[in-house]
Amino acid sequence: MKKLSRILALLMCLAMIISVAVISAQAADEEIADVAADADVAQTGADSIIIHVKSTDKVPYIYYWNALPTNKETSYPGVKMSLDPTQGQNWYTYSFANTSKINFILTDGTSNLSGQISKELTRNAGEWWYRDGRFRSKNPEIADDYTSVDMRQDTIYFVITTRFYDGDKGNNVHCWDDQKANNPDSDPAWRGDFKGLADKLDYIKALGFSAVWITPVVENASGYDYHGYHALDFSKVDPRYESDDFTYEDLIAAAHEKGMKIVQDVVWNHTSNFGEATLAPLFTKNYDADLSDIEACMVPSKELLDYNNVKTPAAYYNLTPQQQYDSRLQLMKQTNGHTDMVSYDKVSNPNNYYHNGYFASLNWDDYTCKFCQIAGDCVDVNTENKAVADYTVDAYSNYLDMGVDGFRVDTVRHIPRVSLNKWYNDRINAAAKSAGNNNFYMFGEVCCRYSQTWYRDNASESVQFYTWDDSTTDLNKLSDKTDAASIKSNIQNAISFCTNHVSCSGQPTSSNAFLNGVNYHTPDYSKNSGMGVIDFTMHWQFDSANGAFGAALAQDQYNNDATWNVTYVESHDYSPDQNQKQRFTGGTQTWAENLNLMFTFRGIPCLYYGGEIEFQKGKIIDEGPNIALSNSGRAYFGDNIEGTVNTTGFSQYSNATGKLATTLNSTLSKHLQKLNAIRRAVPALQLGQYTTNGSYVSGNMAYIRRYTGSYTDPDTKKTSNVDSVACVSVTDGASFKGIPNGTYVDAVSGDRKTVSNGTLSVPSTGKGNMRVYVLLNSGSKVNGAVGPSGQTYLK
Repeated sequence: MKKLSRILALLMCLAMIISVAVISAQAADEEIADVAADADVAQTGADSIIIHVKSTDKVPYIYYWNALPTNKETSYPGVKMSLDPTQGQNWYTYSFANTSKINFILTDGTSNLSGQISKELTRNAGEWWYRDGRFRSKNPEIADDYTSVDMRQDTIYFVITTRFYDGDKGNNVHCWDDQKANNPDSDPAWRGDFKGLADKLDYIKALGFSAVWITPVVENASGYDYHGYHALDFSKVDPRYESDDFTYEDLIAAAHEKGMKIVQDVVWNHTSNFGEATLAPLFTKNYDADLSDIEACMVPSKELLDYNNVKTPAAYYNLTPQQQYDSRLQLMKQTNGHTDMVSYDKVSNPNNYYHNGYFASLNWDDYTCKFCQIAGDCVDVNTENKAVADYTVDAYSNYLDMGVDGFRVDTVRHIPRVSLNKWYNDRINAAAKSAGNNNFYMFGEVCCRYSQTWYRDNASESVQFYTWDDSTTDLNKLSDKTDAASIKSNIQNAISFCTNHVSCSGQPTSSNAFLNGVNYHTPDYSKNSGMGVIDFTMHWQFDSANGAFGAALAQDQYNNDATWNVTYVESHDYSPDQNQKQRFTGGTQTWAENLNLMFTFRGIPCLYYGGEIEFQKGKIIDEGPNIALSNSGRAYFGDNIEGTVNTTGFSQYSNATGKLATTLNSTLSKHLQKLNAIRRAVPALQLGQYTTNGSYVSGNMAYIRRYTGSYTDPDTKKTSNVDSVACVSVTDGASFKGIPNGTYVDAVSGDRKTVSNGTLSVPSTGKGNMRVYVLLNSGSKVNGAVGPSGQTYLK
């Protein structure tokens, strides 16, 4: 769909080139002198424009015209910008007072068009930083004034960015499979954007969430790539998310200004089948073309044309779709006919950037799923090649430099653990620390659609397996060399590693998540992999809170530390087992009970967008372009949050308007606001270990949680020593024994109980309700009922 704004911009550029050419011809033989800045530049105010430009190799000049409200213009090649050390090294500045809009081009001071160093640019009132061809609303080289806390102190709201909220209709585009899906112009696949998400951060904060997990941001290419999982360039943000005046860095800064985090979804296992800019540069994408037309926007490389014995892009697109696809995969995998996993040699695969394995040898339940292509549009990257790992780590480290707070790692089960521990996990964590984020956290999707602790009796395919580090012996079997023979050996050793770790007996165990009696103890992370996990075992059992709770108790000893597990009921892929392909259909009361468990038990709670109103309940989550997005679980959510809200803190807001006010007032929205407020007020619910041991706890879905040690308050950022104790009873009654004596306050109802003999009893509250009795001491922020009143269930 070609956008009107692009057509107008093209016409303006053509007109500008003509006018500049005339000016250049007249000035070609003149010596260019420095031009004095506008006399008004010192009088900057609310109605002014300040332009900062990063230039490392030349002094930039600014040629401007068409100012509003009063015209200002200068002769080509423009006015020399001033070096501005207040902005950092190699930054230059120019200001326009009493100006609400200006058109300009950056030049190097040369009197003809060869000196032009930017396209035609336009800015409205405000202060702008221009670097690498993009404007930002803040200096990208100055770190946000933001203090991060342990990710376990956060709760996560998960959005598909393109389906959440449309903040800029000018960047809406169709995918080239939108027509097949019957997505109308009013609902193109690429609809929501970074600007829209930033506009609604207050809504997310009003619900009480402090972290936002967003789908992959990197440049994508496929017939249906709105979700972001088909990378074309790991190192580049897809421009369809951004606006002329709002970039990814602006989104991160906007979140940090509100005390919130951005968790970026990343994909290391695969790229699109259209190649990747470094690993297989088969196409360039023309964003000035019609992005709904593959032939217009995807320009094949000379290598791809030559491979197909054609001369022009048109001739390539005249091949059958199967011929096109096969040739792309042959060039990416360079298999020379091989369909197995270890035929790597200089003839068949000179770069070894992709795995050879094809569908024929794929078994979802064993090691082959780590070396074979899992889908036609997910071409398997060779994670056993250090050159690939180096590029991946370097590319994604750039996002850490932008200020990203965490990674959710896609398709982790399709990468051998030994490869992640050898080349990825430690280096990504080190890069985060280098970027100044000591509380960076990444968690992986180890997709196990299975109800038992060990996935089909195969330890190396199981969720908790990925939380552990590997022995030096196993790590050293993978070579850092990138020649064909070394890569082949790495593949064979990675396969051996997987087959040697099938047995579920003898797997390591940990007490990191468990209290020692009712006492907290320092966890031992010496064998931690550096990557946490999404708790798929609980997720699969969340048809009921009881089922999920039982699954957790069975598995937790096999996680390095289950307090880091990210827990959710549903996602953009699956619901729990009974209706796994539909958005959750369990009902409001079941939702409430599930959330009660999630927000008070160990782990980091996560909600998929819309769960707060049971959005698209019963709809098929994802059928690709076979159904319209509006009929799927990935429908556009923005209509439900039209309006405004003023937040004064997490779960605290006023003056909500429009449909957004109605959404915030829904049963589950109010429920979430209270749960978030309770969890944020109780350190034990964030960082605490737990016990369900019968010597201390009796009752179903009941547990004691405790955290003792240094604690940074997520609101004040002040650090102190705390001893936080919480006795939790979900739904049914419970008794707690051996707990410290003192006054306990129920954060749900405000009820107080005095404990003098180490015992506290709680009556049944009924499904959807619960009790969270918190020890009242100097480290406690609970002195009564916490969070908003008027709840349907929490009362």
